[in-house]
Amino acid sequence: MPASVSPDVPDPVTRHPRSPLPDQEQDHPGSTEEMDPRPDHGEDSYCGHDVLLDRAALVTGGDSGIGRAVCLAFAREGADIVFTHLPEEADEAEETARLIRDAGRKAVAVACDIRDEDQCNALVDRAVSELGRVDILVNNAAYQMSQPDGIEAITTEQFDRVMKTNLYGMFWLTRRALAHMPRGGSVINTTSVQGFQPSPHLLDYAMTKSAIISFTHGLAQMVAERGIRVNAVAPGPVWTPLIPSTMPDTSEFGAQSPLGRPAQPAEMAPAYVFLASAQASYITGEIVNATGGTPLP
Repeated sequence: MPASVSPDVPDPVTRHPRSPLPDQEQDHPGSTEEMDPRPDHGEDSYCGHDVLLDRAALVTGGDSGIGRAVCLAFAREGADIVFTHLPEEADEAEETARLIRDAGRKAVAVACDIRDEDQCNALVDRAVSELGRVDILVNNAAYQMSQPDGIEAITTEQFDRVMKTNLYGMFWLTRRALAHMPRGGSVINTTSVQGFQPSPHLLDYAMTKSAIISFTHGLAQMVAERGIRVNAVAPGPVWTPLIPSTMPDTSEFGAQSPLGRPAQPAEMAPAYVFLASAQASYITGEIVNATGGTPLP
């Protein structure tokens, strides 16, 4: 084991805040500004190299968390971006749009509930109208709500919201976007460690993340001859507004990972950039595990 780390290479154990974190609770969908510590989306660290120059990206759930970090990274790599947010997340979305514009790229924030098929179809049509096509689709928006009291506590209303947000929306958007995606296009889905190792208190959410893995594997084979790649990223614990707004105790969040801390959104974004780039041209049907050392199949 090395005694020290090169000053040019951050120590992954101590680079970001470790557990225990301040315990905090918010109403869903949560606020980045109110989080302690505030999530890092790469504002001061991500440096682009034009690997996505002049590409057109559609990102769901881009207002905060992983979605904001992906939007920031894509913009600094040269992409123009249409991204979604819920109506109540307009302030968060404006900050993401500012980061994209500061990188010199076009930003279009769209209030959209992806549980509705018509809104999904209109979203893709808006992206094509604004950007001319869809080169990259990132299905990132998701909903969860911890229910530690068992399956009896999962109402049909919650189950329906989780399924429609995490699965139906992804399906509808992908189906519509593929008609406007040229050869060389890329679909990137956000799954989770939960898709492989489900936590009982996130039963319904974990079900959807497992289904996303199968969707990714199957669709990749279906559209390969069309020159379109389909991959997914499986994050472990990531410090986003979804955590204090859906989990009863945040103090030990991420402590279970071998690195002993949750990831910051900025640490997820490079995986999406790579999968969207030409450097990944022979990679499709792959799940990139970004779990802080937790082994997955």
